[in-house]
Amino acid sequence: MAKKKQIELTIEEKLQNALVPKEEQLYKIPSNWCWTYFKDIFYIENGYAFKKIDYKKEGIPLVRISNIENGIVNINECIYVNKLEKNEEKYVIEKGDLLIALSGATTGKNGVYYLDEIAYLNQRIGNIKIKNKEKVLNEYRNYYIALKNEDILNLAYGGAQPNISPKVIEFISIPLSPINEQQRIVNRIESLFTKLDRAKELIENTLAQFEQNKMAILHKAFTGELTVKWRKKNNINEKNFFNKVKLKNVIKLISGRDVSVSLCNDKSIGIPYILGASNIKDNKFFIERWIENPVVVSEKNDILLSVKGTIGKLYLQKEEKINISRQIMALRALNDLNTHYLYYFLLRECERLKFEGNGLIPGISRKDILDLNILLPTLEEQQEIVNILDKLLAKYNKIKNLEQQLEKIELLKKAILAKAFRGELGTNNPDEESAENLLKEILAEK
Repeated sequence: MAKKKQIELTIEEKLQNALVPKEEQLYKIPSNWCWTYFKDIFYIENGYAFKKIDYKKEGIPLVRISNIENGIVNINECIYVNKLEKNEEKYVIEKGDLLIALSGATTGKNGVYYLDEIAYLNQRIGNIKIKNKEKVLNEYRNYYIALKNEDILNLAYGGAQPNISPKVIEFISIPLSPINEQQRIVNRIESLFTKLDRAKELIENTLAQFEQNKMAILHKAFTGELTVKWRKKNNINEKNFFNKVKLKNVIKLISGRDVSVSLCNDKSIGIPYILGASNIKDNKFFIERWIENPVVVSEKNDILLSVKGTIGKLYLQKEEKINISRQIMALRALNDLNTHYLYYFLLRECERLKFEGNGLIPGISRKDILDLNILLPTLEEQQEIVNILDKLLAKYNKIKNLEQQLEKIELLKKAILAKAFRGELGTNNPDEESAENLLKEILAEK
């Protein structure tokens, strides 16, 4: 049976198919803009399935998901491959391309390739290409993807390893503005973002200095420097301070176990269940679930430490009982160790431990904790150290306000992007030619 010849659509029919129906439009935009679909102005190239045997020490850089960092593509620590013999152009990354992770824990992560040298695209990454760069600006695309990043992530499917299909992304709708308006929008966003980035840099520098000073104070605390005067005043022998022991000799360490969500509730029945680091913030515990039949229980005055995923978060337990998951360990100070002294000790040590996790998922093991060496002065001196640290570090609690300011900056950026793609930045010229004509020109091309 002969194959039916596909009917060629007219440009007007193509335009009608490309325009988002009014009832499906997300919000109102200026009259000379138009809503269209991602697939009508962009297309996504998938990466090539290179194998480990293809990896070389020199050649053409290969961009993998790990090379996408903070909105850019960084190839400083990339691997290399030989030149492809077939279909090379499909997998070549050029300056200005926007890459997006299509699977894994960081699905939806995206970054721009700013380098002059070409690179190859690895599998599980999409390259969001513009069909006509004279009609749609790179930066206009980049900022819209930044705005829609969470929505794209919500489209992902799968369990522990989420994935997203390029076909799904293709049907995301996008407000298209006239080309001159695109440029004005980009200029306005960049101007506003530059000011916010300056403020962000100042805050980050201040936070880094705070953290450095805090670590210096903690170093003095656990090398005996903070209590030199106290020891002299109380006629304490200097040698008493430098009694070094393994942490395993002065604590009880309790490892958590996971509990099925079906056994938990959100009705405050039973005891709190702490899933992981997300339940700990600023030495406070946020309860989301309770469990009636606990499995691994920590007690009041235990120190909870997140040891999987986001590691190194600490919480000095105030509740009578908490059930802990495998992402948490509970440390209980024994007779010769002051609980608050242990807390400050861990505050210092965790800054080091959280950079020493093994494997793809960072973590702290029981051995990491139990093998730590701690200087153990008398209980009286431990309490004096705690008293001094409480006073000295109180002012560093103000850094939480700065961290909140960083969060506000990110929210402001999102708000600016939202306004930009609603036509609310005050840049639109209603007398300019409609973006529908721009879309027509793109659709008319083969």
